[in-house]
Amino acid sequence: MEWVAVVVLLAVLEYLWFGVMVGNARERYSVPAPAITGNEMFERYFRVQQNTLELLPLFIPSIYIFARYISPFWAAGIGLVFILGRAVYAAGYGASELGTGHGAPSSRSPPDRV
Repeated sequence: MEWVAVVVLLAVLEYLWFGVMVGNARERYSVPAPAITGNEMFERYFRVQQNTLELLPLFIPSIYIFARYISPFWAAGIGLVFILGRAVYAAGYGASELGTGHGAPSSRSPPDRV
């Protein structure tokens, strides 16, 4: 279970890093707080952070339940895939011309998979 706790900590740290990226984007694209619109690139950074925030309440209890009843080893591995998927999603969404980058399939809801 220790590895599961480390993975959860990494997921929270990734979310905090996305928050730092939003703060930097706010400054770079001159979007004063508390505004959340005004520049398309800022909105992409903000959306990545918000999408991650929406998934964390599902991810954290799920990984602990999976670890408890199935396997801590597999829970930690699947958790790492989730974290890497969020990173790929963030990089793809921020770099995409239309804001629909090549985010990892593990980080998207089923209707987005094509």
